Amino acid sequence: MATSLILVHNHPSGAVAPSRNDDHVTKLVKDACDLMGIVLLDHLIVSHSSYFSYREKTDLI
Repeated sequence: MATSLILVHNHPSGAVAPSRNDDHVTKLVKDACDLMGIVLLDHLIVSHSSYFSYREKTDLI
């Protein structure tokens, strides 16, 4: 069984700013991880030249 998880995805537009849907999914996954005893380490949104880290930029994780 997994003990930790990192989510990673990209936006086709190339922008790394999270959408409301990204925030919503992050919270849902975090809550599910908490229920199963899995640590959500981060949720990254990546582009060819930049990234957004929920761990670095928000308090959702």
